[in-house]
Amino acid sequence: MFERRLYHHLDWALLIALLALCALGSTTIYSATFDPSHGSSHRYIVQLYAIGLGLMAMLVTVTFDYRNFTDKSHLFYIAMVVILLAVLIPGIGHEGKGARRWIDLGSFNLQPSEFAKIGVALVLAKYFGDNRGAPQRTDLLVAAGLTLLPFLLIAREPDLGTAVTLLPIFLAVAYLAGMQMRILGIMLLACVLVAPVAWKFALKDYQKSRIVTFIDPSQDAKGAGYQQIQARITVGSGGLSGKGFKQGTQGQLRFLPEVDNDFIFSVLAEEQGFAGVLVALGLYLFVILRSIEAARLAKDRLGSYLVIGVLASFTFQVVYNITMSAGLAPVKGLTLPLMSYGGSSMIATLAAFGLVLNVRMRRFTN
Repeated sequence: MFERRLYHHLDWALLIALLALCALGSTTIYSATFDPSHGSSHRYIVQLYAIGLGLMAMLVTVTFDYRNFTDKSHLFYIAMVVILLAVLIPGIGHEGKGARRWIDLGSFNLQPSEFAKIGVALVLAKYFGDNRGAPQRTDLLVAAGLTLLPFLLIAREPDLGTAVTLLPIFLAVAYLAGMQMRILGIMLLACVLVAPVAWKFALKDYQKSRIVTFIDPSQDAKGAGYQQIQARITVGSGGLSGKGFKQGTQGQLRFLPEVDNDFIFSVLAEEQGFAGVLVALGLYLFVILRSIEAARLAKDRLGSYLVIGVLASFTFQVVYNITMSAGLAPVKGLTLPLMSYGGSSMIATLAAFGLVLNVRMRRFTN
């Protein structure tokens, strides 16, 4: 349980940066969904509730020693797999926009795939933390299997974007545990060799279309390339100082789809300009660097692996969403953590960073 003396070791700077990103995201959601004829949307209110629930989840993950969570990681992992399987069952999983990704809890829809990141980070941290020395081939195969099972279940929903965020967790934790660069090179080569097969049999037509139009969006300017073209226009129209709060045209007039979700960063760039972008990027960079420091200061390998696992998925998602919003990466349904609209994402992200705060806070305990 939480000891009062640990209060003084809580990383308040990291917590304030996380809350600042939440506040920036909620403000941008309010602006992006504002309709002059009908007033503000309720979505930003839902986001505020999600932040409150996320802070409660963070309190739980901070209060108990992180070793208690990792010791029970196998239980979390089994529960996660069962819930991901349940999502795929008609009648249990809630379907929307051609995918079955949610469980209807009445007042809101829960997206279990968001919490899978925490489950994978916990189980890999425990697995590699219990092993001494550099991981052997068998160790890597087991860890890869633990990652691929939820990956395949989430991809089946289908939600390939969220599924891919599990891979950086495995790569980062395995590398920190001592995986040789030669093995990483073999993995990358295998991915290159498998790519043609995946293109032929695994990727759906709309996924192929997104990749093709990324190379040349003008091939389907009103179809698959529309989002990418509008995202570039939105970001570029902000200029240095932006158009102002609730003054954006691309977002306000709905030229850009998913303004409060996938392309929240594009709306920020349009309304707040380059100055607002620098603030957001500065906050994200601070969170990343502060978390790396928490991993470095951790009292044991278990804590370091856990922090790096959480951070790897978070960093990948931030980098991909921002480059996608700028038209520099294929459009994929990946939200911007802490800023995009989404209750499950917010709760899971804040809970995950509760573990990061936990590791740093307990670096002086036995």
